[in-house]
This record gives sequence, C-alpha cells and structure tokens, in this order.
Amino acid sequence: MDDTLFFIGTIETPYRRIEDCPRNIDPAGPECRLRLDAQFAPGLLGLEAGQQILILYWLGAGDRRTLRMNSRKSGEYAGVFALRTPNRPNPIGAAVLPIESVDESAVTVRGLDCVSGTALLDIKPAIQAERSAPQER
Repeated sequence: MDDTLFFIGTIETPYRRIEDCPRNIDPAGPECRLRLDAQFAPGLLGLEAGQQILILYWLGAGDRRTLRMNSRKSGEYAGVFALRTPNRPNPIGAAVLPIESVDESAVTVRGLDCVSGTALLDIKPAIQAERSAPQER
C-alpha cells in the first residue's frame, strides 16, 4: 500500500499571515482560487459552477503536538478533534463550498480560511451529509 501524499496545487487567498485568516470558512467571503498543478488539472473535468465541493488542504503551520486548547470562538477548553483549529496531529483543513467558476487549471470559491500558498490536497463533490453539517465551534 502506497501512503504517499501528493499536493495537487495551491490555494490563493487574500490572507498573508495566520493572524489574518478568519476563524472558519464563509461562503460569502472573498474569492479564493484552487490552482492545480498541470499534471492534475485534467481531473477538473465535470466540475461546474454552483456545485458544492469538499476541499481538503494542508495547514502546514499548525502545531502538530497540541492536543487541547481554548476555542477562539467560545473560549471553551477542548480537545483539537472537537475544534476547527490548524493545530492537530495531521493539520488537514476541510471546507465545503460552492464553486463560483472553473477553468482549465483552477476552481474559484469564496471564503476559505487559510493563508495564500496553502497546499491543496484534494477536491471532491460534497455529499448531502457534508452540505448540511451543523456549525462547528
């Protein structure tokens, strides 16, 4: 079994520092582009504007040793698996957002919560359970 992880591209956002990032995704937020490396761009075939997608990304600046912390939103002390924090053993970000537009090598969405240059891991069509998930802390 091959356990190699491939970054398929990068995410462009208006945020240059972690401190500038919003606490969570916001579908009404600023435009963000998922730029795929040329070898992965053919995988965009079939994606359409308006479609909800699950975006997985690598929050490389997160502290991988932190297991408990205070929520930035509620102040509650909790384990990282109960929070949407980049500080976690595997700093994978996840967002479900509608596609604004698609071209040959990029997808535009709104409101991602990561710094520009963040590594893109995967894009998948969102399933109903993901689209109707309750708000996280």
